[in-house]
Amino acid sequence: MCLALPGKLLAISYEDQLPMGEVDFSGVKKRVCLAFTPEAKVGDYVIVHVGFAITILNEQGAQDMLDVLEGKMS
Repeated sequence: MCLALPGKLLAISYEDQLPMGEVDFSGVKKRVCLAFTPEAKVGDYVIVHVGFAITILNEQGAQDMLDVLEGKMS
């Protein structure tokens, strides 16, 4: 089973010409590769799988996904 989590992109930098981002996962900050989502901007929410941001989603989509993961269903 694979798991991808939503997080908020806080900062973007480059390492060896590779776009990298600092992403906040409900208070836990991690560096992730943005090579698959080069259009991502600071403030966007991204879905991250094994250290790679694989898609961008809106804030409501991210919150809905977090609610499901936390067992809060409306």
